[in-house]
Amino acid sequence: MGVISAIGNDVASNLAQLKAAKTGIGKAKHFNSKYTASLNFGEVNMSNEELTVLVAERNKVGAFEDESGLSRTTLLAYLAFQEAVEQAQLSTNDLFSVDTGFISSSTVGGMSNTDELYADANMKGEPSEYVTSYGGGEHTLRIIKKHGIKGFTSTINTACSSSANAIMLGARLIKAGRAKRVIVGGADSLAKYTVNGFNSLMILSENPCKPFDTTRDGLTLGEAAGYLVLEAESVCGEKKRLAEVTGYGNSNDAFHPSATSDEAFGPRLAMERALQSGGMESSSIDYINAHGTGTPNNDTTEMFAFNEIFDQIPPYNSTKSFTGHTLAAAGSIEAIFSILSLQNNELYPSLNCENPITDYGTTPIHKKENKELTNVMSNSFGFGGNCTSIILSKA
Repeated sequence: MGVISAIGNDVASNLAQLKAAKTGIGKAKHFNSKYTASLNFGEVNMSNEELTVLVAERNKVGAFEDESGLSRTTLLAYLAFQEAVEQAQLSTNDLFSVDTGFISSSTVGGMSNTDELYADANMKGEPSEYVTSYGGGEHTLRIIKKHGIKGFTSTINTACSSSANAIMLGARLIKAGRAKRVIVGGADSLAKYTVNGFNSLMILSENPCKPFDTTRDGLTLGEAAGYLVLEAESVCGEKKRLAEVTGYGNSNDAFHPSATSDEAFGPRLAMERALQSGGMESSSIDYINAHGTGTPNNDTTEMFAFNEIFDQIPPYNSTKSFTGHTLAAAGSIEAIFSILSLQNNELYPSLNCENPITDYGTTPIHKKENKELTNVMSNSFGFGGNCTSIILSKA
């Protein structure tokens, strides 16, 4: 696994902040927007220049050379990808193999350079260094070229469920014998393009998000990248196995471009399909990393879905209260956090929830606690109604 987020630049530092119940949400220092004074963000606490230096320092797999036109999304993706392949002990030959795939995801991609995009699109002055870098799959193509990946590759954009769908597709490719190893995940950086868009929907809170609180009033945007290396048992060898992907389900709520139906048809079906694909009863789930955005609609409908699926709702939290909503990266980030819970038999708190929703006789995890975990579920529900649930189990 590899991760960079508002709470740390690698897996170990993210885990330390989860254990300490310390959020990364605050005022942005590197993101330039008229909203930085009034809104909070889950910003990675490094400038683009510092990220570039860290990429060069960490590089151990593949060639690294100075490149022009690197978006912040790509820099974040480079770092998380590097950590994941190093932890998985992948050699250059492993990455070159046609049996190794790479599925990434992003919503904003190279459009994180929104000002340059505007100037280039309107032919204002000379073309910028980013003129060929605005695509949603820019970071994917850069990583493919940098590491010589020859197997199946793709970039997914299903909004907030993007990297959860990357995990699901990677697992299905392996299960079908189409690949032996797939690196999956996603990356998104803060951008005027997305901040202004979410602000126009009036769902950004002026305060750090408070998922599942009765006074919640919107989400907090964040940035991050996270990747996981999925391998078939036939190629794992003696490597340490962090977890197994044991279930996955995808559905579409087919209700509204940016809201879930009151009956939560999509979330319910995604969770049901994940349980069915894993051959599990709902009672098998020991913990849920909820989508939990902190918007009035999401948290109410997700709680409703929990109540429909589970006779007794398992412990749940929203780790977006640590990182903000990282859009396409959210599914992989939260899968990684779920695996950290599995590995350590620990549950981390859902922050800022002072007046929890109590309609269903349960409340989010409010302090770190120890619990023996075997199967955990991670939910990611995207705009357009695309809903995905992943089940991860102890290896």
